[in-house]
Amino acid sequence: MSNDPLYILILLAMLAVVVILMIGIGGFGIGGKFNAKHGNRMMRWRIIAQAIAIALILLFIAVRG
Repeated sequence: MSNDPLYILILLAMLAVVVILMIGIGGFGIGGKFNAKHGNRMMRWRIIAQAIAIALILLFIAVRG
C-alpha cells in the first residue's frame, strides 16, 4: 500500500493540513501583525486542504476498497 500513488498523495495532503494548522495556531499564539493579516486566511486554507484530504481518502476507499 505504501507504493500506491494515491496513498502517497493522501499522506501529503494530510501533512499539508498539519503544517497549515501549526502555522495558523502559531500565528494565533504570537498574535500581532501576522495574526491580524493572515490568521483567517490560514484557517480558510486549512479547511480547503482538509476537504481535499477527506475527498482523497473517500476516493481511495471507493477505488481500492
